[in-house]
Amino acid sequence: MRAYAEELRATFMRLQEEAPALHEKARAVQVTEKSRDGLVAATVGANGDLIRLDLDPRIYRRQDARGLADAITRTIHAAVAKAQDRVVEIFAPLIPAERMRAHIDGDLDAVLEQMSMQMPKRTTESP
Repeated sequence: MRAYAEELRATFMRLQEEAPALHEKARAVQVTEKSRDGLVAATVGANGDLIRLDLDPRIYRRQDARGLADAITRTIHAAVAKAQDRVVEIFAPLIPAERMRAHIDGDLDAVLEQMSMQMPKRTTESP
């Protein structure tokens, strides 16, 4: 148990020292992704927020609103996935990828499960 506590302490100290710089680097992440046909380009930030959407004027040659909407949605989703990958890579020296992904996805159960798996098992002693 003491070794685990020391490991947690060391990790916490590293986080305190390195996290501000990594946080700034992660906040600066911007990813631009283009649709398969190149008519749609979406730029998203680290949180997946849409920063810019560019539509090539050639989109007006097709009268397919549903197809355009689907292309925009797919392009934004691809950009968000790449932005999340970059954030995970930035924090990789401090936070395991699966834990960071769980945080990004807002999966509290996965975060708690990962933490409990790292904790030493308690042994019950008989009186």
